[in-house]
Amino acid sequence: MIGTLTNNLARFIILVLLQVFLLDHVDLANGWVVPYLYLLFLLMLPLDLPLWAGLILGFGTGMVMDLFSSTPGLHATACTVMMYGRALMLRALAPREGYDQQDRATITRMGLAWFVTYAGILILLHHLALFFLEVYRFNGALVTLARAFASTLATLLLCLLTQLLISRQARPR
Repeated sequence: MIGTLTNNLARFIILVLLQVFLLDHVDLANGWVVPYLYLLFLLMLPLDLPLWAGLILGFGTGMVMDLFSSTPGLHATACTVMMYGRALMLRALAPREGYDQQDRATITRMGLAWFVTYAGILILLHHLALFFLEVYRFNGALVTLARAFASTLATLLLCLLTQLLISRQARPR
């Protein structure tokens, strides 16, 4: 229990710091594509996490990002929406025998196809909420959709790369 809490806290701090000090300053396609690696913290939370705890963690994580990026409530709302969608996704993607108690949403535990489906849909949900709240109108919806899809692809690729790097380091040699 303490080890899980420590690992999650360390993951949160590392990913938020990477996001704030590195990724938020990367200019891809004139700011059109924005990778949000901090979402990996929320994606990798234990699969048996209760919905209420996930919503609180999503809101809190989003508030921390809002604090650093001066976007009052945008990330908090988008992360809360994503965490609500996470509960639905976990039910939809559950194996016949269910999840094990210690399962985490990682490539090594759940497989590449499962993780890409799970993470891709949730990241897209987050980005749609974030970008439509950011522009606060449906004029130019196709541009906002394209931006959400492009940013989802960039975020998903970054999450996959991070997962692969983590799994290689964790493997015994």
